[in-house]
Amino acid sequence: MLKKIVIFETNLKRDKSMKRILSYPLSAIYYLLFGLTLVIFHVVQWFSLRFFGYEAHKKSVDWMCYFLVANTYILGTRYQFEHLDRLPQGVPLIIASNHQSFYDIPALVWFLRKHHIKFVSKLELSRGIPGISFNLRHGGSVLINRKDPRQALREIRKLSEYIETYNRAAVIFPEGTRSKTGLPRPFAESGLKVLCKYAPSAYVVPITVNNAWKMTSGGTFPMNLGNRLTFTIHEPIPVGTTPFDELFKQTEKSVVDGLRTETLHKNC
Repeated sequence: MLKKIVIFETNLKRDKSMKRILSYPLSAIYYLLFGLTLVIFHVVQWFSLRFFGYEAHKKSVDWMCYFLVANTYILGTRYQFEHLDRLPQGVPLIIASNHQSFYDIPALVWFLRKHHIKFVSKLELSRGIPGISFNLRHGGSVLINRKDPRQALREIRKLSEYIETYNRAAVIFPEGTRSKTGLPRPFAESGLKVLCKYAPSAYVVPITVNNAWKMTSGGTFPMNLGNRLTFTIHEPIPVGTTPFDELFKQTEKSVVDGLRTETLHKNC
């Protein structure tokens, strides 16, 4: 029995070593594809918006996010969205999600593309990133200055009025910044409260992201291989008939309870 355990541990170490070796060339190829995708779709977005308007630009962003997701397949990454059927149709949505890495975002845009996803994003991302910065400035998302609460709340109000008018979806990360370990940070209520106040016909949709943090848990190069990212959609909560305090507590509880136990145990 002891011999079998030793053999198993030896094979496991060999597999990890091989995986680590493979991660270098695969990460290099991935980053090449990633850069090309952003540069090409920066041009495609500009052309689409300039000559064909919102709908064409929106489709160009969807396809940019498709390729950003597809590029990670070379790293052995896979994606799973659970309970997509829970999403209400034809109403504004306020998606409140935990935030683990950049890789949360293209997946949300692509897999939920029917809902015209917009983001509450930090102002620093408005410049310097091909494709992404252009979309944040021109695609309906809002950019907030986290050092200026009044400006931030004013921009969030604009987004809530926008989704209320056009039945679209706003994504907010109530943690404020990403969790590099997968463990949730305390939720802040101010942004979510403003979204709910000015989009009274909306539904708040809690979503739990699992394993996105593992993509770069060892650093940005090389990236980790073979991760399975899951996005669990919880029961939507109607804004108009739910007191905000109850809605906020229920949203945070749903997101936190949806975290995989291995994430919590590994980081405790």
